[in-house]
Amino acid sequence: MSSIPKAASSAILQRGNRFLLVLRRNPPSADMYAFPGGRAEPGETPEETALRELEEETGIRARSPHLFATYDLKTHAADGMVVSHFVLSVFRVEAEDTAVAEAGDDAAGLGWFTIEEIRRLPVPQSVLECAERLAVGSE
Repeated sequence: MSSIPKAASSAILQRGNRFLLVLRRNPPSADMYAFPGGRAEPGETPEETALRELEEETGIRARSPHLFATYDLKTHAADGMVVSHFVLSVFRVEAEDTAVAEAGDDAAGLGWFTIEEIRRLPVPQSVLECAERLAVGSE
């Protein structure tokens, strides 16, 4: 049985060598750190989803979303059935350096982390891959 993937987007906000990550409260990726993001609402573009989710989860209003990566993410049950299926669009975004991040919505917490710290955190593979690619250019 094939599942129709749902659209989701996340936003990478980078300051120097640190990345803004939120501690997810809800599945998928509950109790893991990830870039702010979530499911698209009807009629939203992937860019709009990324900016809205970032603002809902961190209070930061960003701009200039640029597509950085896409992932086809499937979660399987023990019997092999697909439990969730998302096509995730990951965007790099810009925000004022003075914007202060505060955990909101389904974020249990947040922080600015270096690539060294991210490697030690519980993060989805897609987050680690994106951070590693970006850290190469900023170290």
